Amino acid sequence: MTEPVTEVVFYTIEEAIKTYRKFAQKRIYGQGLDITIDQWLVLKSLESSKNIPQNQLAELTFKDVASVTRIIDLLVKKEYLIRSMHSDDRRRFALEITEKGREMIGKVSLIVSENRSIALNGLGNDCVSQLQASLKQIIENCKQEF
Repeated sequence: MTEPVTEVVFYTIEEAIKTYRKFAQKRIYGQGLDITIDQWLVLKSLESSKNIPQNQLAELTFKDVASVTRIIDLLVKKEYLIRSMHSDDRRRFALEITEKGREMIGKVSLIVSENRSIALNGLGNDCVSQLQASLKQIIENCKQEF
């Protein structure tokens, strides 16, 4: 007999991710900040990986290229990013985080840190380390198959 879908570990992982994202977004909006988690993730990724091509940015943020393009358009409109022609490759754009964008990264980073603490409350360091190791093993098992 097949187990109910709600008892499958991958269902629980997906539920945890979606619940955390909903919780985190509510807390960001609750602070009066006009940015989504995905927009912040793109900004944060650009901060740590300067001059990254858009397709790599998409992989890093688990988005498709079209979604990253829309997010970048919104971040430019909100004046968190400046987009200009890339100096070495006319097919690419150079993206630069503005001062307003850096301020937003800082504000949201504080909330993200609090969110992680709240979400992981009651889980000791050993438990979190084991969870991280288990999830990485699942990732490796799946990557071997493609």
